[in-house]
Amino acid sequence: MERSPAAEPHAELQTLLSSRVALIAIESRDETRTLALLRDASLRVRRAPGSGVFVWSATEGLTRVDRDMGGPQRHLIEPGQMLRHLKATPVAGIYILLDFHPYLTDPVHIRMLKDVVQDQASVPRTVVLVSHEITLPPDLAPLAAHFRPALPSEGERQMIVTRVFDEWQRQHRGRTPKIDRAALARVVDNLAGLSAADAERLVRRALYDDGAITTADLRAVQAGKYELLNRHGTLDFEPDTAGFADIGGLATLRRWVEMRKPAFDGSAPGLDAPRGVLLLGVQGCGKSLAARAIAGIFGVPLLRFDFAALYSKWQGESEKNLRETLASAAALAPCVLWIDEIEKAISSSDGDTGAGKRLLGTFLTWMAERQAAVFIVATANDVSALPPELIRKGRFDEIFFVDLPDAATRAVILGIHARKRNIVLSDAHARALAERSAEFSGAELEQAIVAALYTTHAQDKRPDAAAIAREIAATRPLAVVMAEQVAALRAWARERTVRAD
Repeated sequence: MERSPAAEPHAELQTLLSSRVALIAIESRDETRTLALLRDASLRVRRAPGSGVFVWSATEGLTRVDRDMGGPQRHLIEPGQMLRHLKATPVAGIYILLDFHPYLTDPVHIRMLKDVVQDQASVPRTVVLVSHEITLPPDLAPLAAHFRPALPSEGERQMIVTRVFDEWQRQHRGRTPKIDRAALARVVDNLAGLSAADAERLVRRALYDDGAITTADLRAVQAGKYELLNRHGTLDFEPDTAGFADIGGLATLRRWVEMRKPAFDGSAPGLDAPRGVLLLGVQGCGKSLAARAIAGIFGVPLLRFDFAALYSKWQGESEKNLRETLASAAALAPCVLWIDEIEKAISSSDGDTGAGKRLLGTFLTWMAERQAAVFIVATANDVSALPPELIRKGRFDEIFFVDLPDAATRAVILGIHARKRNIVLSDAHARALAERSAEFSGAELEQAIVAALYTTHAQDKRPDAAAIAREIAATRPLAVVMAEQVAALRAWARERTVRAD
């Protein structure tokens, strides 16, 4: 059975301890805070006379923490010895075992622990397993309750910041740190989803660096939070986003995003928060850049999600990786979660295991139930590979089709890429090149300019419109090479999607 923490931090745990649940599993990376929570909750529980509260670790052995018994019982360091002691002792109480998970692979340890937790009638004991990750064997899983301590609330995060500030002032003889109040408020918000210890480390790093909290520290906190939460390496944190001015075209998509920004950032609380978009289109037409631009409009970090990296050969491990990755994304909110070429991710490595279908089911459930400000941008090139349950109405707010740019948009794109490379390209030349490059994608236009740079550099010349024109003439765009597939995609999208331009 899965238990979630109540609003009162002690209430749910106190209930579990009071009801004499024999085995409780607590997954937490903040051991200090968890132990403090357990000690406090245990003091509120009516226990049998003579019962105690004990903590075991592989380094200290068994220690009684509710009463001074002269130090730890180091002869009980070995896990088998400790379990035999628990089984034999008549002392009731709460026994907290730290980092016991490596020993749950030993069948003898499993059997002994099972004997202990099933002996409630003789000695009322509660065994509490505390570790960063706990996978209970099938013999023990039905006997256990799971509890996840609540992460620090906004008030607790503010107290952490205040404590670090006070510490800094004491060390600097009462000096007052330089604080940008707006940046500080966003720092406190960005500490959400972290343990108290991790939050304190990030605040201390930001303040002690230069004795100030500014907008620059906000980015550092975001990057530090990403490093802490991205345990599986499936998320790429990209704080530097783009703007639609860097793309060319996509005017309809831009207006759509701008209209929904107040709902996303909470400045229009009466509006439902936007959930996400699916960008379908021809390869190289700017779908990936659009994801960056959406994050830029919202003013939040962009997380690129490597869906295919989730797959594991072990049954159920892929789904677990996905749930943990999505939980990390929620903890990093507000953010834009970008899934590139989602059709490949969902269908890859499926084989006979059905892993792709199970991942899709887990992902769809999360999409429907999530509460965090995570805006999904999924991109796809092959509509035939997309499962119907993903693209039906309600999954995404809208499906946009990013088509090949028209002549006017091609001229804009050529101008953007020329300016980036300090190439002088007049409007007239840009329009002329646009007319020569029908059926070119934005990526292909950029590569024509890059190729012109290489060619002219080898000839010791400056790049110009003529050099770009020669590269365009030498290129066969994808829309020509794969004309049938592109035509089929356009035909499908014509009546089923909204044009992004």
